[in-house]
Amino acid sequence: MLEIKTKTFQELNTKELYDLLQLRSEVFVVEQDCVYQDIDGKDQKALHILGYRDRKLVAYTRIFKPGDYFDEASIGRVVVKENARQYKYGYNIMTASIQAIKDYYDESEIRISAQIYLKRFYNNLNFKEVGEEYLEDGIPHINMIKSS
Repeated sequence: MLEIKTKTFQELNTKELYDLLQLRSEVFVVEQDCVYQDIDGKDQKALHILGYRDRKLVAYTRIFKPGDYFDEASIGRVVVKENARQYKYGYNIMTASIQAIKDYYDESEIRISAQIYLKRFYNNLNFKEVGEEYLEDGIPHINMIKSS
């Protein structure tokens, strides 16, 4: 099981910020071979959900209140370190993120921009596809919504 920490941008220490940016870059830029602007100026508005195993960051998301990213509350930058994926930490970090949206924002409707290949993963967390597929940074995505 993961040890979960939830922090505002201002609460992150330098090591935590470095570790989360390193993990995001490791997966989204290097592993997925996608050159894009990860540091997008939105981290300062987000709550950061950090998942640790043996004091190492292995899973992460950032969450937003309604209006800070989408009209609905949202979860983004969902990432699990490659060598930790067999432990279902994706479900753990998403469940913690969904709960954090309820706890911090008192919201139950959540929007995500999901990579198409993860559609079934998000369906299992009760997210439903809305709209058409689209390309984001050259990767097929679809908007998905979870209500209650």
